[in-house]
Amino acid sequence: MSIHEVLERVSHIMHIAEGYLPPVHAAAWSVAAAPFVVHGVRALTREVKANPESTLLLGASGAFTFVLSALKLPSVTGSCSHPTGTGLGAILFRPPIMAVLGTITLLFQALLLAHGGLTTLGANVFSMAIVGPWAGFGVYWLLRRFDVPLMVSVFFGAFVADLTTYCVTSVQLALAFPDPSSGFAGALAKFGGIFAVTQLPLAVSEGLLTVLVMRLLTQSSKGELTRLGVLLGTKAKTGAETETGTETGTGTKTEAVGR
Repeated sequence: MSIHEVLERVSHIMHIAEGYLPPVHAAAWSVAAAPFVVHGVRALTREVKANPESTLLLGASGAFTFVLSALKLPSVTGSCSHPTGTGLGAILFRPPIMAVLGTITLLFQALLLAHGGLTTLGANVFSMAIVGPWAGFGVYWLLRRFDVPLMVSVFFGAFVADLTTYCVTSVQLALAFPDPSSGFAGALAKFGGIFAVTQLPLAVSEGLLTVLVMRLLTQSSKGELTRLGVLLGTKAKTGAETETGTETGTGTKTEAVGR
């Protein structure tokens, strides 16, 4: 099949559709994704046990991913693109937990919406729920280490998480359907170039939307974001010098700090 025929058959219903990866490829991607998901389940269990109040924000992060990744926007050659919504959850709860939320999202979409598929679930999880969140969180974390403002870091984290997902999907398709003349490299260039037409503006839009959601969370869930390490404790001076928090009778001070 030509690259255009592959796109028309594989990508018209989002993600990589049911049955369109060779069995060996489908099994390999499932094996590659499994350890990350298992690790994420353990991390999610610890988070819920230690902080039951975080379940509401966890649910909101999962819903954000589900809604955004269910948006089907036509691309070129019969294919389509969509946001991923994984950057927000990765920033709030770290990539291991986002791997679980993303897997649940992709499983529900495969079963209920015919988006993606069960045989290609491992490949879709690897690209959207694992590599995307890790890449986005890595960029966010690096920018914050250099004291880049929070919202700028959030934007680039969500932007990279979205774009990286489609880079990995392009690699997966190129491995499964190499170009007859130019092989893997030629197929990768063609898949990546076709998806980039719509995915670049989508990544920018997702970054802006994620910033908007984070601004709302900083107003409504400031304490939770501080506990999660998104908002760090700050110091303020009044009179001689006081710190954020309260001073106990024994002279010790407590300060709001993130994880």
